[in-house]
Amino acid sequence: MIIIKSPREIALMKEAGEVLIGLFDVLKANTLPGKNTKELDELARRYILSHGGVPSSYHYEGYPGNICISVNDTLIHGIPSKDIVLKEGDIVSYDCMCTKHGYVADATRTFPVGKISDEAARLVKVTEECFFNAVKLVKPGVHIGVISHEVERTAHAAGYTVTPDYTGHGVGKEVHEDPYVPNCGDESDGPLLEKGMTIAIEPMVNEGKVGLKTLSDGWTVKTRDGKLSCHYENTVVVTDSGYEIITLKKEN
Repeated sequence: MIIIKSPREIALMKEAGEVLIGLFDVLKANTLPGKNTKELDELARRYILSHGGVPSSYHYEGYPGNICISVNDTLIHGIPSKDIVLKEGDIVSYDCMCTKHGYVADATRTFPVGKISDEAARLVKVTEECFFNAVKLVKPGVHIGVISHEVERTAHAAGYTVTPDYTGHGVGKEVHEDPYVPNCGDESDGPLLEKGMTIAIEPMVNEGKVGLKTLSDGWTVKTRDGKLSCHYENTVVVTDSGYEIITLKKEN
């Protein structure tokens, strides 16, 4: 069931979104060679708690981290570990969720570790373009499939692949709500957008083939061919005539 949010509920979600906006500034500044992903996870936990939120990922369906931290060929759900140490040239995706006043905001950023290759930088850039090209099409009366199709079109035009196995989703009181928001499909697919819907649009893009594998920990999803993957996400509110992104810093 798709839950339409009231203005009061959207205002509460925006407070959670503000926490994530600040958190990404802190994580970006600390994405450095020699840092391990466990200490970055602890940094995120302290930041979220100190700003009145709760890390929504912690123990969600048994997940052991406060945020998901995925390096290089890990597409999603990387578990923070002292044994995963960042090095120059890596790319790191931080999938962060914050619950505040009972409402969730969800967003992901991929940051470089020092100087990265031109190929890695292009992948990060195109993954962000997948989101921004798609979100521009959000308005009441548009099928979810319009978003999905534009993510897929943008990725494929750049020579990349997207997986059908993992999707964006509704978000609100729960981490995952209806509707699903796939990263591929036809423009006529899915329900129609309505004012007050709140969705997480999250392109997940592979440099190589679409094939993925889940490690024995039951969470970490990697590319089968070992090539890079990238993830970018924001929580989006459907408004009267368009959209509002509540997890993105406003431009002055």
